[in-house]
Amino acid sequence: MCGTCGCGLADESADQTAGHQHETEGRRIAVELDLMARNNALAEKNRQFFDARNILALNLLSSPGAGKTSLLLATIERLKVHMPVSVIEGDQHTALDAEKIRQSCQHVHQINTGKMCHLDAHMVGHALEHLQPLPDSLLFIENVGNLVCPVAFALGEHQRVVLLSTPEGEDKPLKYPDMFASADCVLISKSDLLPHVPFDMQACRETLRHFSPQLPVFEVSAETGEGMDQWLDWLLQISDQITHPAETVA
Repeated sequence: MCGTCGCGLADESADQTAGHQHETEGRRIAVELDLMARNNALAEKNRQFFDARNILALNLLSSPGAGKTSLLLATIERLKVHMPVSVIEGDQHTALDAEKIRQSCQHVHQINTGKMCHLDAHMVGHALEHLQPLPDSLLFIENVGNLVCPVAFALGEHQRVVLLSTPEGEDKPLKYPDMFASADCVLISKSDLLPHVPFDMQACRETLRHFSPQLPVFEVSAETGEGMDQWLDWLLQISDQITHPAETVA
């Protein structure tokens, strides 16, 4: 059950609700709080796994079709000369994206969530048992395409990277404020399409600055390579800060 949207529950018609008493609202809230507490405890366990091995874990989030997998492929090609890279791939069905990524990165594990619209910490922890990412490496967790439910489920990640593609429009952060407010970095993807779509870059950046004045925002194109160097520089800098904090301070 998703405490945010109820995914995974059987459909209930209006007729089924007649003639019996529902649980109280307080009971439902208590159950949801218990579920989130369990998820957060497992997320902390994942985080301890990452920290003990100097693994930088990034939770990659977006709506469907924003270009997460294409960005991952372009990023892995540039990044693998610097450090080992692993990927946990989340989709409701199929292993199509994992198969694409495996062409550039052999350390890939697919999670199929079925009717669930997000990854949770238990799924990621189970995937880590199979994947066994190398120490001193970078792990991308590509979440299910969804700008609502995943925001509530910590996975143990160090950073959340949210993609917003130019065809979606500059008002996406206004429509889904919780997701963008939780971001540690925003990538405005498919920047090569800017001449062809009505996207107001200035308005979008102003909205994102409202969430966090210091939020890193990069315009990137996996197709042309635009902005990929800046994105890679940010990744390497964050990797140094998180996996080698003493050296960074020194």
